[in-house]
Amino acid sequence: MADETRPTLLEFPCDFPIKIMGARVDEFAQAVVEVVLRHAPDFDARLVEMRPSRKGNYLALTCTIRAVSQSQLDALYRELTAHPLVKVVL
Repeated sequence: MADETRPTLLEFPCDFPIKIMGARVDEFAQAVVEVVLRHAPDFDARLVEMRPSRKGNYLALTCTIRAVSQSQLDALYRELTAHPLVKVVL
């Protein structure tokens, strides 16, 4: 189990927006939502904000989850950044 005593500026639980950018392909949004749901089962996929890049080659998704711990966020970031369709996670 991850160290929950590590200092953090966040107070849990809290609403936490995560921006995920990747190639604008059909399966990108669904793949991201599946990853997010594994780490935040109460996430409402209908609330995903989508914004295409200026030239339309990339898609930025903002998923706001109800974060309950730093270890939850760390695991979510690790899985998202390892996904082949994801370019950047902020």
